[in-house]
Amino acid sequence: QLHFVESGGGMVHTGGSLRLSCAPSGFTLDHYAIGWFRQDPGKDLEGVSCIDDHGTIDSVQGRFTISRDNAKNTWYLQMNSLKPEDTAVYYCAAGSFPDSTCSLTQGRYVFWGQGTQVIVYS
Repeated sequence: QLHFVESGGGMVHTGGSLRLSCAPSGFTLDHYAIGWFRQDPGKDLEGVSCIDDHGTIDSVQGRFTISRDNAKNTWYLQMNSLKPEDTAVYYCAAGSFPDSTCSLTQGRYVFWGQGTQVIVYS
């Protein structure tokens, strides 16, 4: 069965750091983009970052960094200087952008992880 294994969420004090991991299980993601999205209860799903063969897109400039380790078939979201407003469930997802750099348009992503909770307390 195709699914993602997400990990790295947790509870951290304001200013702390977390690194989220996303690894596909049962399939490969050659030439797919990986995006990170987040959703806090009562709010819309928000695109955070994406990466593909063409480049990266970051909506949280200067604090979050997306990366990938091809050898481990794993993608990461390094989150630094965390703030309470970063509290959300974070999802990784895979989508195809054959002719351009990835975007944070949710509808372009077809495979989704189960989410990992991030809580930032003040």
